[in-house]
Order: sequence, then structure tokens, then C-alpha cells
Amino acid sequence: MSMKTDTRIELVLLVILAVLWGASYSFIKIGVATIPPVTLIAARTLIAGGILLALIRWRGLTLPGDATSWRRFAFQACLNSVVPFTLIAWAERSLDAGLATILNATSPIFTFLLTALITRHEPSTMRKLFGVAAGIAGICLVVGAPALGGLGQQLLPQLAVIAATICIAAAGVCARGFRGLDPMVPAAGSMLCGAAMLIPLGLAFDQPWTLAPSTASILALLGLSVFSTALAFCIYFRLLHTLGSVGTTSQAYLRVPIGVAIGAVFLGESLGPSAWWGMALVVVGVAAMTIPQAKVAR
Repeated sequence: MSMKTDTRIELVLLVILAVLWGASYSFIKIGVATIPPVTLIAARTLIAGGILLALIRWRGLTLPGDATSWRRFAFQACLNSVVPFTLIAWAERSLDAGLATILNATSPIFTFLLTALITRHEPSTMRKLFGVAAGIAGICLVVGAPALGGLGQQLLPQLAVIAATICIAAAGVCARGFRGLDPMVPAAGSMLCGAAMLIPLGLAFDQPWTLAPSTASILALLGLSVFSTALAFCIYFRLLHTLGSVGTTSQAYLRVPIGVAIGAVFLGESLGPSAWWGMALVVVGVAAMTIPQAKVAR
């Protein structure tokens, strides 16, 4: 009974994570309108890291003091925030948020390939293969041919998002080394390391004191930092321990229908007639990759 309860909690957290990260593409699109990508992501990691550090101290926890842990935090920051966040922000200066969401939703595929070909720390079952296929089919139905029609017209931004996706997939595999730590600790450590890397670059190249960001961009930055980063990464590191790297990155499939819904509600975008079938396939795919398989008694 406890296993069922725990699984339901983790799946609810998976949906919440998908909502938080699904909204991040719209936040980024609004933010980069008046804030350069490096400065936007530097501020994102700094604000999120500061919030997480305050929460850690409030809870009576401490960050590790050894150099090995901080090297791991810095490596995780490169894979999970510095490189992918900056690439996506740069790409969204010319790329639609919806197309960025679609390309970035392929992270479970790269995670599955990395775990199957390199680390092999999770079994490559036929059910996970089915989940990958169902998720991709669902994404295609939700998005439809018109949204994919621009594929190839903006090659460099699209390649940047794909490179970011591979980094995020690798981060999901490497983060399993943080087992035993409270989820907030690696989240805060990686965010602070990311801020330490990006702030000097932002100061050198963007000269943020000369910028005049709009109110909308500032609010988007705050939403991106507090909800889509600080809160999201706490959930992310928890789910890596409970659902595994492939299961956790499968929330990328949920981000697409959630992004479509956000666009319909707040931006007046319309849903295609095949969207409902696509969402059903997405849910089936995520369930196949995340719900533990019951042991069948002979």
C-alpha cells in the first residue's frame, strides 16, 4: 500500500515539474526580449541559488565543505544549467517558444540512449521503448504538422536547443551520484556554481548596468528563477532518486501539452483537433516509463 501511495506522490510531483519547466519557455521568451541571454541566465541561477541557500539554512542543513563535492556541483551546473539554459535563451531570441519546447522534449530519448549504451544503471525494457515511442507519437499529434513546418529554417538555434537537450539528458544520468544528499543541497550547489560561472561573463559581454529591461521581462525573470528553477530543481533531484533518470526526464513529454495549454489560455493560441489524442498518448508513454512494473507471481 505504501508503494502505491509513494508512486502517486512522485507522479504528482512529475506533473508539477512538467508545469514549472513547461512555463519556463514562455518566461525565457519574454525575458530575452529586453535582457541578453547570458545576463538573464546569470540572474536566474543567482536568484534561484540564493533562495535555495536560504531554505537550506532555514531547515538547519549545510552545504558540503569538501572540494570534491563542489567539483561535482560545478560539473552538474555546466550540464544542467550553464550550458543548456544559455543555449535555449540564445535560441529563443529567434526561435518560437513552442518549437524550443518540442526540441527540448526529446531529452528522455537521449537519456534512454545514454543509460542503455554507457552507464546501464537502469534496465532497458521493452516497456520503456514503448514509452519513448508513444511519447514521441503523442508530441507529433499535439503539435501537428504546422508547428513542425519551420524545422530546418533556423538551423543554428534549433541545433542549440538539441545540444542543450543532450546536456540535460547527461545531467540526469550523472546526477544519480548525489544519492544520500537532501534534494535541495545539489540543487543549491549547482545553481551557485552556475551563477559564479555566468556572472563574470554577463558583466564582461552584456554590461547589465547599461540595460533597460521592461517590467514584463523582470517579472518573467522572477517567475523563471523562483518557480521554474528553485522549486523545480528541488523536485527534480528528488525524482531522480525515486523515479530514476529516464523516468524523471520523461516529464519532457508532459511539457508539450502543458505548453500548448498555456499558449491557448494566455496567448490565445488554438489547439488542433488531434491534440486530445496526442495528450492521451503522452500520458500512456509517461506511465509506461515511470510506473514500477508489478511482479507477477507464477
